[in-house]
Amino acid sequence: MISTKKFPFFFIFLVSLTPLLLIAQGTRLLRQPAISTTQIAFEYGADIWIIPRDGGEARRITSTAAVEGNPHFSPDGKWLAFSSNRSGIPQVYIVPSMGGSPTRMTWYPAPSFPRAWSPDGKNVLYASNRESAPTGFNRLWTVPVKGGPSTLLPAPWGFDGNYSPDGKKITVDRVSRWDVEWRHYRGGQNTPLQILDLTTLTEQSIPTEGSMDIHPLWMNNEIYFLSDRDFIMNVWAFNPVTAALRQVTTLKTGDIKWLEGNGKELVYEHLGYLNLLDPVSGNHKQLDITVTGDFPWAETGSQNVTNDITNASLSPTGKRILLEARGEIFTVPVENGDPRNLTRSSDAADRRPLWSPDGKQIAWFSDQQDQSYSLYITDQEGVSKREMIA
Repeated sequence: MISTKKFPFFFIFLVSLTPLLLIAQGTRLLRQPAISTTQIAFEYGADIWIIPRDGGEARRITSTAAVEGNPHFSPDGKWLAFSSNRSGIPQVYIVPSMGGSPTRMTWYPAPSFPRAWSPDGKNVLYASNRESAPTGFNRLWTVPVKGGPSTLLPAPWGFDGNYSPDGKKITVDRVSRWDVEWRHYRGGQNTPLQILDLTTLTEQSIPTEGSMDIHPLWMNNEIYFLSDRDFIMNVWAFNPVTAALRQVTTLKTGDIKWLEGNGKELVYEHLGYLNLLDPVSGNHKQLDITVTGDFPWAETGSQNVTNDITNASLSPTGKRILLEARGEIFTVPVENGDPRNLTRSSDAADRRPLWSPDGKQIAWFSDQQDQSYSLYITDQEGVSKREMIA
């Protein structure tokens, strides 16, 4: 067994990440959009940003080392509710949509995530597993924006929800999915979306086919939601009066990941970009959005990879060890000598290194070329130029 104590200095290397900025189509990896009549908010790089409704240069609303997301505009568009773990546990905050100091709304020591505003703008709807036992499960709560204790809604389970325009009913997604990226999941976590009357407590189910139906949003006379009942996650609409169900978008590649609206139009996330959608005609437009700013996570820095080592193997001579760690390929001496980073490619994932039988060359797979894996070979000293085989 080789002890890492003989070469502890090896396990620090420099990494450099570059913000993903696509000049032709704007910045990608924009998530969790929300829309008012004049602005769109979204999460990017664990901060909240705002742009004009038609796209353009983004303005940063939060700038912390914390993870912040789940933005939701108040009905008048003057406030944003969002989640932040700046206190250690995700809690609900509100901030003026023009920017300013956020105000913390929830204080219970359990994760809390905003879902919507009440139609009158006086309360924020949020989900939390607070006061649930023995196994934690989410329920829906409201908290007054002027401060005060939270109130539990009568929905027994509630991971997500959205009010009807008159505030008398609420549509509820009861259960979270332990793996939201499990495409075409058809297990027991797929429960029908419910329409709950807050006065009579009667419920109406939105028809389902065992599909994943998420992100319910009540606009005018219809409830819009995301569903993968045609395999791809698209926008659907349900009329609770006529029980009519219709498909709004018919995308064939790539799931829609998020859905919000402002009473007249919808905004959704698809393939890392944000799109505006007319819910009546089904016409949609991808927005050109540019996010610029200081990105501390993109700066060159040191990373200890001692606990990230995989695919270690001893050389045929028994003098060096070949290692994979955080997408880089290294060789380190068993006793005497210097460690060598053979790849030095922070922008690529280098995997599965292998010695040649004589120990003079090393082969590995890398996605550096066209983001698809190819086979590379270089000498074990890392001096000669690497050669791509296939």
